[in-house]
Amino acid sequence: MNRPLLIVSLLVAAGLATLPWLGSDTMIQFGINALLLATLAQSWNILGGFTGYVSFGNSVFYGLGTYGTAIAMTNYNLPFGVGLAIGAVVAMIAALLVGLPILRLRGPYFAIATLGLNGAMMAIFSNLPIAGSNIGLVLPLTRNDAMFYELALGLLVACSLTVLWISRARFGMGLIAVREDEDAAGSMGVNATRYKVAALVMASFFTAIAGGIHAYWSTFVDPASAFDSTLNVRMVISVVFGGPGTVLGPVIGSFILSTVYEVLASQISTAAALLFGVVIVLAVIFMPKGLADILRSRRNLTWRYFIRNIRENRL
Repeated sequence: MNRPLLIVSLLVAAGLATLPWLGSDTMIQFGINALLLATLAQSWNILGGFTGYVSFGNSVFYGLGTYGTAIAMTNYNLPFGVGLAIGAVVAMIAALLVGLPILRLRGPYFAIATLGLNGAMMAIFSNLPIAGSNIGLVLPLTRNDAMFYELALGLLVACSLTVLWISRARFGMGLIAVREDEDAAGSMGVNATRYKVAALVMASFFTAIAGGIHAYWSTFVDPASAFDSTLNVRMVISVVFGGPGTVLGPVIGSFILSTVYEVLASQISTAAALLFGVVIVLAVIFMPKGLADILRSRRNLTWRYFIRNIRENRL
């Protein structure tokens, strides 16, 4: 990211920080959801975008962060911040333990393994008395949407700055080398498993914090919502739409898709999901490298750009 773009991004973040004082309650609530989704997409981008490993298990870390915060606050009367820390630590330990074996898998085998983890974790928490079993947990009620909005914005900024560091650091070059050719990267001394596990642990941290913030904001968690596999799909779609392996692509993609879905849901609620899916399909067909690639190619952006994408991807 060049310096002017970084300055513009910081100015936009500063402008977003003023929303709780200028916007309506509805806008603030929409902003919280959009910021948390953008953080989840950015977190997924650390592994999926830079290494090319398509994970459907990041919702596991979201659920662990959710339940870590909820259990700490409801069962042990611990402060919100302590609950967030507990959820993040549990998620990072889980990422380390799970990542070592499954990140040795590649392609569809890795994707299927991560998807199975989500189902297994949901079944486990559905039978844990400390987690409320299938009934779930009710957190202490608080009415401070402005606080949750600022927390969500701060988390997104921290996650995006981490991705910016990754894109410039040697660690990021190692992840990209794994994405381009893992065997060649290994022959050049890159410990692919170590790099991938480190990326997964980083992603799990931000994902768990987002889950903890949402848990306290919504004041209720249950296995179905905490380990919702469709949430992981939204992460993937946002990154693909915005541009995988880029710094701002997942954030822009999340904001645009969140806005499109909200508008469709308010106008034609029964067909919102269908129309939203059509938008995604068209985007993947005509710009499979995301909005970031369009911005890079804006000087040569003609109809030939979209035809070339169709041909190159054999669509």
